[in-house]
Amino acid sequence: MWREHGDPLLPPTGSGALDGLRMAVKDLFALGGHRVGAGNPTVLAGAPTETADADAVRLLRAAGAAVAGIARTDELAFALSGANTHYGTPPNPAAPERVSGGSTSGPASAVAAGLADFGLGTDTAGSVRVPASVCGLYGLRPTHGAVSLGGVLGLAPSFDTVGWLAADAGVLLAVGDVLLPPGLPARPARLFVVASPGTAERGATPAPEGPVEIAARLADALDVRLVVGPMSEDPDAAALFVAFRAVQAAEAWRLHGRWITTHPAALDAEVEARFRFGATIDGDAERAARRLIAEGRARLLDRIGADTWIVRPATAGPAHLRSAGHAQRDTWRQATLGCTVAASAYGLPSCVVPTVSDPVGPHVAPVGVAIVGPPGADRALLGAAVALGRPALA
Repeated sequence: MWREHGDPLLPPTGSGALDGLRMAVKDLFALGGHRVGAGNPTVLAGAPTETADADAVRLLRAAGAAVAGIARTDELAFALSGANTHYGTPPNPAAPERVSGGSTSGPASAVAAGLADFGLGTDTAGSVRVPASVCGLYGLRPTHGAVSLGGVLGLAPSFDTVGWLAADAGVLLAVGDVLLPPGLPARPARLFVVASPGTAERGATPAPEGPVEIAARLADALDVRLVVGPMSEDPDAAALFVAFRAVQAAEAWRLHGRWITTHPAALDAEVEARFRFGATIDGDAERAARRLIAEGRARLLDRIGADTWIVRPATAGPAHLRSAGHAQRDTWRQATLGCTVAASAYGLPSCVVPTVSDPVGPHVAPVGVAIVGPPGADRALLGAAVALGRPALA
């Protein structure tokens, strides 16, 4: 789970709301005196020693948080499983036979193991939300652009965000109070529940809670109206996925294509193929994809306005097994992207909350629920996660 670890690796630089908390930092963030390895030994070998912390790390250390260590990531953050061909797969303490999810795999693993109080990561297509969901944690992907990406190695700038995860909703909110810009909290007038796009993996015990149950508890906690029915973020979710994939890959190739070309076979073959797909996207195709995303975003925001939150599955079932083959991994990845891509493509904040799970039995595996709000609802979503809490299993 760790690339470097200390007690702490870096102390806080100030005192504040995060005094006494330890953070696991994804290996994409600059830390003064250390190198960024991005989950790849060739990247690490050629990386310079950073002279200053990334903006988010600087703010968190100034607020009292210590850096417990630099935690593992999927290579260049372009995967969702957390399985790294060079360094192995970080453990998932909540489901030891399954992967931790990625690409913020190491921070999620450290938090779930109790070795850090919160994990700092990035989320482009679900890389904070997915590990939060499958490790039984809270996690936030903020409104796109709400948190500075200064000093963070990027993947696809149109969708990249800094995100964080924690085992405690109060800690998730405290980190948000440090990182998010000031803004008035808002609350929804209604919650809209979206049915699951897929089913849990066979052999995994379903959680006693799902989106409807989470939304019902949240509606009670916030005293708002609950609506359950069929609604997708776009009339053609398949077209949105294709458009997102085109823009993401094109941008990723522009950022990293030269390095990949000059370092053949340095990446895992599956990861490299995702990057190389970006080289096939011409300008017309990318512009058309951007138009489709912009039009879909406008339609969604027109439908939900400023007062509706969408509650939906965070992932398409539990994490896949550590022993899964390529076909199983890819099926899980594609189905899970169906849950995560809309918030990424449209730049919306999405907060993952853990569901109640029965601790009895070898096949139990966490699956979280995502609460998606309109742009700027970040603090309100975090407050809702605190209000929701973790009920005891009946």
